[in-house]
Formats: sequence, C-alpha cells, structure tokens
Amino acid sequence: MEYKFTIIVPLFNEEENLLRVEKELANYLDIAIKNSCVLFVNDGSNDNSLAIIKEICNRQNAFHYISFEKNQGLSAAIKAGFDYAATEYIGYIDSDLQTDPEDFNLLLDKIEDYELVTGVRSNRKDSFVKNMSSRIANGIRRSFTHDKMDDTGCPLKVIKSDYAKRIPMFKGLHRFLPAMILLQNGKILQIPVRHYPRIAGKAKFHLTNRLVGPLLDCFAYLWMKKKYINYKVIDKA
Repeated sequence: MEYKFTIIVPLFNEEENLLRVEKELANYLDIAIKNSCVLFVNDGSNDNSLAIIKEICNRQNAFHYISFEKNQGLSAAIKAGFDYAATEYIGYIDSDLQTDPEDFNLLLDKIEDYELVTGVRSNRKDSFVKNMSSRIANGIRRSFTHDKMDDTGCPLKVIKSDYAKRIPMFKGLHRFLPAMILLQNGKILQIPVRHYPRIAGKAKFHLTNRLVGPLLDCFAYLWMKKKYINYKVIDKA
C-alpha cells in the first residue's frame, strides 16, 4: 500500500498507554481519508515502552518505530519523525491520547489549501494551573511570532512533508511550528478538536517548563527569523 500520511507518535515512558494507542490508531486507519501509517518515536524510554512498541509493530503492518539511544526531548522526537517519514503529509499526536485520532480527518480535509493545519483544544480537560500556564505561554509566544495561533501546544497537527522537513528544529521549537511554516511563506489554519483527560501515565511538562522555557525560546525564534534563509528553485537541469 502506498501511504500518503504518516502519524508520528512521540513517547517517553508511556507503557500504560501504548495498547490503547494501538487500538485507537488502528481503528483510525480504517476510516482515514488518506492512506495512513504510524511511526512511533521512542524518546529513550526506560520503562517497558520499547518492548511493547516492538510487539505492536510485529502485529500491525502499518505501524513502525524508531528508538533513541537516550532521552532527547519532544522537539527531537518530532524532528526525527519528520526526517524518517516518507509520505506527502505528516502529522503527530501525543501518546496520552488526550486528543482524538479521528479528528485527523478534520485537519486532512483542509490540508490541500494550507501547509499546516493544527488543532485547537476546545473545552480542555486539564487542571486550572495547566490551562492558565498554557494560556499565558501562548499569549507570550503570539506577541513574538504574530502567528495568530491560539494553541500551538495542541498535540494534533498535519503538515505538508516538504515544509516539515525544512524546519530547522531545536529544543522547544515544537511550540513554534506554525510560525516556522510562516517563515517559509506557507499558509496555516487552526481548527477546533476534541480534548480528553489523561487517564494513564504521567504528564512530562510542569509550570516551569511551560512558562520559562517558552519565553526563552521566543528569543531564539526571533534570532532564527532574522537569520532564516528561504528560497524556491524554479528551474534545474
């Protein structure tokens, strides 16, 4: 089967969630509006995640994995997914499944006219502190990037592969994916998607790395924006 869409699943120590991830994504592949496959990116887990991933990939033909030597962080895992995906479109979803794989169809339905379509978590099921820190961080980021995106931390996105592979990733830049598409003169869109409480595993982000890190990353983004090289080849032989 020729796949058109790769779903990246970055994960670190998510052994309690992975069988549920397998079930939900396998169900989604049956209804996906583009032929789709799954790429697990194991970010150096030190629990039983890698062994479970291998079992899943052995019984699911459309599931594949890559595994890091050691933990590198979410941006590195997403970047590796971009590098290893071989389809026209790339998306990603968190392994906690607080967003619904079925909502990928909402994003894929719009991707032809845009270079990135991202979800916006409606009626978020997180704690007050988590919601407020996310809202503050998004406000700070918008003031730097002017990308008009309300929820860049939403772990449900679809990107055209050629644009994704040109993003120069560094730690923390996963929050700036819409802005990085704008630097390539691409078009972006946000669409409301469903959100659910986490029912297993532990969140990897807390108040400090939701606020302090993103603020520092904003200055890195401004430096990159000033130095960014953008070109388009119109002829070759």
